[in-house]
Amino acid sequence: MHQLLLQVNTPSNISNILFIGAIVLVFYFFMIRPQQKKVSDAKKFRESLTKGMNVVTIGGLHGKLVDIGENTVWVEVDKGLKLKFDKSAIAVESTTKANDKA
Repeated sequence: MHQLLLQVNTPSNISNILFIGAIVLVFYFFMIRPQQKKVSDAKKFRESLTKGMNVVTIGGLHGKLVDIGENTVWVEVDKGLKLKFDKSAIAVESTTKANDKA
């Protein structure tokens, strides 16, 4: 009789494990996987850079690629003014229409 009174009704260990597993899956699909895709897309973009592309740097500088090295690029921001940037500093490709409006 004393043994029955001391027992506590606790959820099973399997339900705890399933709950933790569900949390891990949610974190993976909503946080980790999108970030990996974003990094992969940025890497593909940097590998596809070509001379003559109009680009925008992460600092917001608009220019035209005039030379591309292994890890660096030269961006012409004005006639005769070229700046050297790390490839990772190139954020997006810009259209000529967007540059003309600015």
